[in-house]
Amino acid sequence: MSIVTVQLGQCGNQIGFEVFDTLFKDSYCYQGLCCKKENEEYQASCKERFFSEEENGALVARALLVDMEPKVINQTLSKAAQSGHWKYSQCACFCQKQGSGNNWAYGYSVHGPRHEESIMNLIRKEVEKCDSLSGFFIIMSMAGGTGSGLGAFVTQNLHDQYSNALRMNQIIWPYGTGEVIVQNYNSILTLSHLYRSSDALLVHENDAIHKICAKLMNIRQISFSDINHVLAHQLGSMFQPTYSAEGALHYRGNPLGDLMENLVPHPEFKMLGVRNIPQVSDNSLAYSTFTWAGLLKHLRQMLISNAKMEEGINWQIRAPLSRFPALGKMSVNKELHFNTSIANLVILRGKDVQSADLGGFKDPALYTSWLKAANAFNVWKTQRAFNRYEKSATLVSNSQFLVKPLDMVVSKAWNMFASKAYVHQYTKFGMEEEDFLDSFTLLEQVIASYCNL
Repeated sequence: MSIVTVQLGQCGNQIGFEVFDTLFKDSYCYQGLCCKKENEEYQASCKERFFSEEENGALVARALLVDMEPKVINQTLSKAAQSGHWKYSQCACFCQKQGSGNNWAYGYSVHGPRHEESIMNLIRKEVEKCDSLSGFFIIMSMAGGTGSGLGAFVTQNLHDQYSNALRMNQIIWPYGTGEVIVQNYNSILTLSHLYRSSDALLVHENDAIHKICAKLMNIRQISFSDINHVLAHQLGSMFQPTYSAEGALHYRGNPLGDLMENLVPHPEFKMLGVRNIPQVSDNSLAYSTFTWAGLLKHLRQMLISNAKMEEGINWQIRAPLSRFPALGKMSVNKELHFNTSIANLVILRGKDVQSADLGGFKDPALYTSWLKAANAFNVWKTQRAFNRYEKSATLVSNSQFLVKPLDMVVSKAWNMFASKAYVHQYTKFGMEEEDFLDSFTLLEQVIASYCNL
């Protein structure tokens, strides 16, 4: 089954390019540590998901590029064409001459309705190229105007027009120090609208990816390209093919459906985070060796201590004893200690993958009391290595990981709203103060639900 990717705004288009480039390079890399037949099946599965093929054999990304300014889309088309291996369709792009000015309301209330028909027609043409549609993967920022406002509008339209297809939104959480003065308004409006129209929100925090670039990749002058490269690696490790069951010899056919089934057991809880290890610089990779026991020990501790990378993990945090309930529910005002999960999916790729012991992730103490650990934990495997790593492990988790950042964004937005700061910039495009209040109410309920796990 195929996934149609919708790249929105500068952020969405730049990340989208890196994702498709990573998927292609990994699929056609011959360091996969597996036999030729297995490699060919892996390539075919990846191609069906993310690429269509022209009559001359050229691979075309199953993607739609949308931005309100032409510059980034032109750069993205050019970079893909220059790769010489895959490209975007020139007919699957939509851009205008005027941006959204970092204003969510302008993207949602002006650009959205004005260009709805053109954008949805382009999406329909991409869908018609798929033999079978798994769903939509929508890549967007939540701090700016086009990605966040228009992204929320397009996701709502996909919800209305393709009700049987799944929608996963990959959203970039802005730097805490701030890129845009109204980013907290844009963020709460984006999140609250996506919570109503998306099936899952896959969140990456810029601050966390920045630390990975600095501490693990040893990059001194970190660019957005470096950050997007790490993001694409994490997304590729999640989306590339894995076997459908223990001992099976065919790859799973419905990647988005399987992810949702494993990770989103209740519509109140749809925030997903990704952790991937190991992540090291290219120079270090040649001299590094890893064991499954070591990787999984680190990955489990990253989960329960809510660490985003394997360096600087707090090893003092322990899971509560299974037979005793945790003392008190989590409070966002206290320092977050144990990170309770609703559901976890571990994806293992590489050598001797069948020997990996995942018992540590099956501990009922890791999970909320209303879901059995057997239902809350899943593992996907393939002995085909990913992106030149002999062994790699990815954890996709639905847990309390985002409670503190979310509470902070809501609090900052509320402080501004209470003094009516910049509200006029939104109401002049048709929004009402009631829309802000609805967003605050919904997100405070989300915070409370995750706190009470």
